[in-house]
This record gives sequence, C-alpha cells and structure tokens, in this order.
Amino acid sequence: MSAQIAPHVLLVEDDAMVRAALAQTLDLADIAVETAESAEVALQRLDPAWPGAVISDVRMPGKDGLALLDAVVAMDRELPVVMLTGEGDIPMAVRAMSAGAYDFLEKPCPPQRLIEVARRACHTRALVLENRALRAELAAAPGTVRLIGESAAAKRLREQIEKVAASGLDVLILGETGAGKEVAARMLHARSARAEGPFIAINCGALSPDLAGSELFGHEKGAFTGATARRIGRFEQAGGGTVFLDEIESMSLDLQVRLLRVLQERELERLGAERAIPIDVRVIAATKADLHAGAAEGRFRSDLTYRLDVARVAVPPLRERREDLAALFRHFVVEAASRAGQTAPQVPDALVAELAAHEWPGNVRELKNAAQRFALGLDWHASGTQSAEPAPDGTAATLVARMAAYEKSMLSDALRATGGHVPTACERLGTPRKTFYEKLARHGLKPDDFR
Repeated sequence: MSAQIAPHVLLVEDDAMVRAALAQTLDLADIAVETAESAEVALQRLDPAWPGAVISDVRMPGKDGLALLDAVVAMDRELPVVMLTGEGDIPMAVRAMSAGAYDFLEKPCPPQRLIEVARRACHTRALVLENRALRAELAAAPGTVRLIGESAAAKRLREQIEKVAASGLDVLILGETGAGKEVAARMLHARSARAEGPFIAINCGALSPDLAGSELFGHEKGAFTGATARRIGRFEQAGGGTVFLDEIESMSLDLQVRLLRVLQERELERLGAERAIPIDVRVIAATKADLHAGAAEGRFRSDLTYRLDVARVAVPPLRERREDLAALFRHFVVEAASRAGQTAPQVPDALVAELAAHEWPGNVRELKNAAQRFALGLDWHASGTQSAEPAPDGTAATLVARMAAYEKSMLSDALRATGGHVPTACERLGTPRKTFYEKLARHGLKPDDFR
C-alpha cells in the first residue's frame, strides 16, 4: 500500500443540492468521491479497509454526524472524519474534535479549503493503511530482507543485485558507512542458488589479531596453548552458503594471504592440521574504502583486491535516494514498534519535512536509529541536533534547527495576529487542528499566552 494512492472521499450530506455541489468540487480536484444521504447509508459502505476519508454534515435526520463519528471511531479510530458544521457553531465543532474528528469545516465552505482538508485527510489515511500493510508483511514473513524504496537509485541497486545474485560469482560491495551493505549482501544470498545454505557475517574490523585465523579457518586440538579441542572456523560453518566479510579493508596483511589462498583454491587448512579441507562457499566482501588505492599504498594486497573485485555492487548513500526517506522511516518505525509489542505511531507530515532537511551522514543506519527512537516515543534527533537555539556565533547549528525556529515563529505570529484564536490561526496557516496542536506542543506554545 503506497502513501501515494489517489485520494478517496465518502461524502455524507442529507441536502441533495449541497451534496451535489460539494461532490462536484471534489471531483474537479481529481478526488474520487462517493456520496451518501444519511449516516445509516454511510455506515453500510464503511469498513476498516476504507481507502480514504469521510466528510460528513453534523446536523442530519436520524443518526446525526456526531453519531456517525462515534460509530466510525468505534470501527476504526484511524479513519479520518471531517465534520461540516453550520456557521458559527464552534461548540459543536469542539465537541466533534474531542470525540475524534480529524478536522471540521464551516458551511458555506470555500472550495479550496474543502479540497485542501480532503487531500490531507486522505493522505493521512494512506499512511495508516501503508503502516498496517507493513505490519502484516512483517508478521507474515519475519526476517525477510527487502530493499525499501522506489527511487531510481534503489531500483538500480535491486537490478544489480538480481543480476549478480544469479551469477554465483564472488562479490565486492562498495558503500559508505551505514548505507546498507549488509542488507545488499543478505539479498544477494537470498536470491542465489545458495539461499537454503547458511549466511555467515563477519566484521573484519572486530576480529582479534591473535585469534582471527582460528576464528575464520579453525584449528586442531593442541595447535597452540589453550587449544584444548578442535574448532570449526566460520568458513567451514558456511559450507553450501555465503560468507560475508564486512569492512574487508581492515583485515591484516597476514590474514589477507590466507584468505587469498582460500579464494584461489577453494580449500583451507585449520591451524595445526596436516591436510587441506575443500570448502563450498561464496564470498561477499564489503568495504567503504577504495581497495585499489589501498593496494597502491601497500595497505591491501593487490592480488586479493582483484580476486575479490570479480562482480561489483555499489550501494548508494541515502543522500542519493532522498525520495525513499519517508518510506524507509515508516518501515523502521513499524518494525521497531512490532518488536516492542506496540502500535506504530503515525508519522506526521511535519516530521517527514524535518527528515528531508536532515543531512543523514550516517545513512540508513542513522535513519533506522532515529525511527526506533520515534517508535518508542523518544525524540528522533540524535544527541546534539534537536535544539533550535542559535550556536554561539549567532547562527543556527543545522538546517533542521533553522526550520524548527522558523516554524515556531510562524505559529507565534499566527497566534499573536489572531489573539490566540486557534480556529482562525489554523485557517491562516492552512493547517488542521490536530496538526496545529501537535506543533504547539512540540514548540512549547500555548494559545492562552497570546490572548
């Protein structure tokens, strides 16, 4: 389910002429609209899978709009309901909002205002359904590795992986820290003929210099002091599957020599063994460094570089696939909430804008960490990036900080200009009530302070 589905509205209005006029306004704005003349008819059509929003008059014969709202909230509290109220009927609107309405519009409603609210409500609903689809997918196929995103860069990467996976060749994955190299490696394994075999991931930077050889290739009993039993190394454990060597650039030169022999001969010798053991593994190595430059400088063996660099996959940094930011963030929020046994919170449009403004030097890993914090109700910003206060030199520390300060000033100006009257301030800013109050809470603003 994509958040980009076409907007869809169920319009509930007992007055046939008003109903026709509102429906025509929505239809001319390319918003698909169905109509119902009563709450009873509307409830017959609605269900928890309804793909859009509801716009309903409040005063209707039989079940009125508030009764319809109560029924919709009981069925699915995440289905946006926009209430149409008579001019000046603010108490009724306040009651509707407290009962769970998404927003309200006063009749007669300006066409552009109707269209804006309808589109926002439909967009909110699309995100709800997308999150539900993600949760269902995670529950149905836990552990499935997917590359999230529909950007051109993400599509190219998927195509690369599909081609290389089927080749059976050893692979070198290039990419910045946190860009998703291990995800690419796991996808290569899952789409290869070795998918039923083990996937053994090894971070070369975390290998102990003294025990690295034993860790990778194993040892025999008595091979060295403390070797009281035979040990099967990680390469043997990966028999029939894939070995993933992350941060290969940090491997010692001595270990590189042994790895080169394994790649050339497809056999290894446990430390202290008298004979070589044939192995059946595919090797996928990943690096954030230029191995050829490292070889030229003597930090990496040139023969191993060419042996590893048979088939190449380049994982783009997040800045080259910014179109995927929102989808990735939502996916990680749902994933984190599912692990915690919680309901995934909605990601407001204002937050999506903040995400787009952030630089993400840590790439997808940083974004995932931010999503996990958000899912747990914490501030998504990493330490030191959330403040909107100016730096000592008088400038804002980040673009996000500048945007936050600007948003706060706009909210303050709107409240000041309207004497703290929230409905009018929302109208000035073109912002739904719920979103407006969320922003006020985020910036510590109170309408009473402006009255």
